[in-house]
Amino acid sequence: MTSRYASLTRDELATLVPELLLIGQLIDRSGMAWCISAFGREEMAQIAIEEWAGSSPFYTRRMQRALGYEGTDVVTIFKGLQLDIGAPPQFMDFRYAVTDPWHGEFWLDHCGALMDVEPMGEDYVRSMCHDIEDPTFDATAVATNAKAQVRPIHRPPRASTDQHPHCRWTVVIDEAHEPVTPLPPYYEVEPKRAVTVALDPIVPGGGGLDDYAGPLVDDLDFAAFSHAALVRIADEVCLQMHLLNLSFGIAVAKRAASSEQAQEICTKQLVGIAGIAAERLHRALALPADEAGAARALALLPLFNPVVYTGGEEGGSGAATLAVMPSDAAADGGWIALCGPGRTAPLQAAVRAVDPYLDVEVTGSQETWDLTVVRRHEPAPEAGEVAVTRFSTGARFEFEPRRSLPLFPV
Repeated sequence: MTSRYASLTRDELATLVPELLLIGQLIDRSGMAWCISAFGREEMAQIAIEEWAGSSPFYTRRMQRALGYEGTDVVTIFKGLQLDIGAPPQFMDFRYAVTDPWHGEFWLDHCGALMDVEPMGEDYVRSMCHDIEDPTFDATAVATNAKAQVRPIHRPPRASTDQHPHCRWTVVIDEAHEPVTPLPPYYEVEPKRAVTVALDPIVPGGGGLDDYAGPLVDDLDFAAFSHAALVRIADEVCLQMHLLNLSFGIAVAKRAASSEQAQEICTKQLVGIAGIAAERLHRALALPADEAGAARALALLPLFNPVVYTGGEEGGSGAATLAVMPSDAAADGGWIALCGPGRTAPLQAAVRAVDPYLDVEVTGSQETWDLTVVRRHEPAPEAGEVAVTRFSTGARFEFEPRRSLPLFPV
């Protein structure tokens, strides 16, 4: 078994995958506050552009290959969005219409990111919905077809809070279009091991869908996928987060006054997302609120997955331990490099999201270390970085059951 997620049931995985997609979206809610504080709003927007443009082409192609829907048309682009941390289901409620393979539209009936940013004022809305989205939508589409253009019909700032949908866009693929080329951050992420790490193939025959080669549907029913497909999707979604974070780290390092400042910002981002992610996964999977339950939630975090990339292993049955060893993730300089002996804040944030009386003890070296979840006599306050991330409506967002209907081809 080379995936931690393989130990979950099919029903548990169907619950886990949308949670992971939403957690990926909240990475920016955690990180960008500290970028604004350090560099200002305009530089924050540039960091976001570089972050998404450097990572999304790679992870978009990975998911296409994994689920067997590689292509060059609008349907392929829309399927990719449904499995993208930039568009988690319901929180970023993308709706789709396809005229033919080369023409389509999407709109957002609900944009959780807009709900987070709108209270901050029109300048922040324009930064997200204009400055950031224009280059990053095209950067994502180029993974499917370099002649694809994503263009707005309308978008925020909204004339009133009653204006729906929140935005609407066309997607047109035309040979006459000037081909889109990757932005420079793409080439800085390209050498990272996360781009090419090999995951277990989906072995057919376990019941349920083993791919997404069929029609585009309006809402993905994750319960319809096989156990093997859901394991692969979960691991791929975690890799999306690692790639996004690696691209974020590169963009921050360019602007930081020192390596210490860059590490501080990246650590704050990780602390914030670790706390919210552990809280959501623990609740979604109904794990026990004790040391073993917290250790299990910790082991299921994207920080430690996919295990073939991050390394490490859980303790025995009922144990509250986790062992970490040298890995591709450490070599890439990603999240795992921000944890270990003397670097426990992200790990503490995660276990304290389960119970404020919990803590971690970490022993070993920076490359190889062991973690044990322990209970203290006094509760710890919530980390400020977690409180900042909790500002997002996504922190308390609840998914609802939906029917899945085919859109194209019918």
